[in-house]
Amino acid sequence: MASLSALVRRSPLADFLSRSDASVGMQVAGIVGFAALAALGAHAKVYLWEVPITLQTVAVYGAGLVLGGRNGFLAMALYLAAGLVLPVFAGGASGLGYLMGSASAGYLLAYPVVALLIGRLTDERRGFLASAAGMTLGVVLLFTVGVIWLHVAAGHETWGESILKGALLFIVWDLAKVWLVAGGYAGLRRIA
Repeated sequence: MASLSALVRRSPLADFLSRSDASVGMQVAGIVGFAALAALGAHAKVYLWEVPITLQTVAVYGAGLVLGGRNGFLAMALYLAAGLVLPVFAGGASGLGYLMGSASAGYLLAYPVVALLIGRLTDERRGFLASAAGMTLGVVLLFTVGVIWLHVAAGHETWGESILKGALLFIVWDLAKVWLVAGGYAGLRRIA
């Protein structure tokens, strides 16, 4: 019992899944759980143009923050692998054709790397501002890869159109998601 209380004092329980000494079972549960959250988030969507607004990125950002870089990467890789056979992408889409040919494929393919980056950036510093800053850099990476892919896949005539439709129209939404995830995580760290 003393060792459990020492664990709680050293690290909040909210950080448990990102610790290297978390049990394999707990790590697997976290990976599968965040992959499932990404799949659920894909079905909460609004189409305004080629790329929908979804809640998938909440799971991507949260996976990196809560699971850490490696397991966040694995969670999003599992999500993409599931999408090869199950309708877990936005609009109930699935398959390699969608993953490699849709206008939003660049965002999807960036998910594992974004979760990895966020996990690495927030590994040592997990407060609200550090978490928000790490996730904001993840947003920059996500939009960079997504806009490049969108420009080619959608055949936009100018980069300005691709940047507008692939990043600028989403930035407020994604920054709100970052603040939501950072705030929720900071709150969990205080109570757990």
